[in-house]
Amino acid sequence: MPVITEIEDLRRIYQRRVPKMFYDYCESGSWTEQTFRENESDFDLIRLRQRVAVDMDNRSTASTMIGQDVSLPVALAPVGMTGMQHADGEILAAQAAEEYGVPFTLSTMSICSIEDVAEKTTKPFWFQLYVMRDQDFTRRIIQRAKDAGCSALVLTLDLQILGQRHKDLKNGLSAPPKLTPANIANLATKWGWGMEMLRTPRRQFRNIVGHAEGVGDASSLMAWTAEQFDPSLDWGKVAKIKEMWGGPLILKGILDAEDAKKAAEVGCDAIVVSNHGGRQLDGALSSIRVLPEIVEAVGDKVEIHLDSGIRSGQDVLKALALGARGTYIGRAFIYGLGAMGKQGVTTALDTIRKELDTTMALCGRRNVHELDRDMLLIDQDFHRWRRTT
Repeated sequence: MPVITEIEDLRRIYQRRVPKMFYDYCESGSWTEQTFRENESDFDLIRLRQRVAVDMDNRSTASTMIGQDVSLPVALAPVGMTGMQHADGEILAAQAAEEYGVPFTLSTMSICSIEDVAEKTTKPFWFQLYVMRDQDFTRRIIQRAKDAGCSALVLTLDLQILGQRHKDLKNGLSAPPKLTPANIANLATKWGWGMEMLRTPRRQFRNIVGHAEGVGDASSLMAWTAEQFDPSLDWGKVAKIKEMWGGPLILKGILDAEDAKKAAEVGCDAIVVSNHGGRQLDGALSSIRVLPEIVEAVGDKVEIHLDSGIRSGQDVLKALALGARGTYIGRAFIYGLGAMGKQGVTTALDTIRKELDTTMALCGRRNVHELDRDMLLIDQDFHRWRRTT
């Protein structure tokens, strides 16, 4: 067993173990990948104040997210095709999250279905919804999430139109992978991944195949998906989905204070400050850079979470100190899953928890509810981006 001291250790193992097309799917952004890079690098513009001679006994990372108790304020973000990173990946990640006491969010574009995950877990998980043109499909998948006991709906707002990710196009990304000469050559070097995938029947988008009209196999699925994301999604439709769901609603993909105000007016339980991991609008600001403005605009009206760029417990601490109530990890848990399966997800969470706990202590705080801006030293250029009007 290798010694894992940081999330980057898991990424290196993950890169060696998983086929290139799925590694690239995770480890890439849209267009020039500027936003993808700055999601991480902008955390480096925030420094920490060290404090000493403070009683550090009885520390705790426990908190709540939308009223749900969590062992640390970190949820597993919805990641499409998680079951292609490791066989039965969504199931394993959900089990690891359940055992750790943090939320797991299942993507609409998952390999394992809502029912697959519900069957293999014992506690409610969250479900992430993409709104499709096929309104009957949308109604039915919301009902399926209800029937499975999902405790929150995470509605993604920033993928009405798919951002171009160059690597996915060049790799011919698909699930299961297309057997081109280049892909066959790469798959031949990933025999461990291949053996695990052969042992599971879950190798395509099981939330969709057999549930969407006219979608019965991989070829019909790709044609359906290409035209189904609903570009007409607006606040009126968000309100209707809230009514249709009837439970806790989290709106993901907010990156502007004006949109945050509209989200609060709709009556959601939380918003997720997110740029989709830099995979949609390249050139958008990083999530951590816009967080303070959104907290100032609606922080007293709705719970605020942050997604995109978190790779350490220190990143979690900085987001919480700037006003977020909770955070999400996507790539960080995928690195662990691809590297070591379920144990890798637990290792990723352990790594982040230890970093959060130690950093919190060295900054003179004993629990996550004490984290505030007074702990931080922020580069004077951090707020330099402003609208021109």
